[in-house]
Amino acid sequence: MDTPDNWRKSSYSGPGDGDSCVEIANSPTHIAVRDSKTPAGANLTFPAGAFTAFLEALKSPCPGT
Repeated sequence: MDTPDNWRKSSYSGPGDGDSCVEIANSPTHIAVRDSKTPAGANLTFPAGAFTAFLEALKSPCPGT
């Protein structure tokens, strides 16, 4: 995936300009995630279906807790 130019703050970041600033960008086949405080830094890129699974895993309780 080329460097996306459609970054937007994720609704999962919470209200305002809080400490949890996650931005996402999408293409027809991939989703990219980055820290908005370091936009020139690395980002994670997922195939679209894998991103959905990643979000579901984040919502699940940790095993053994």
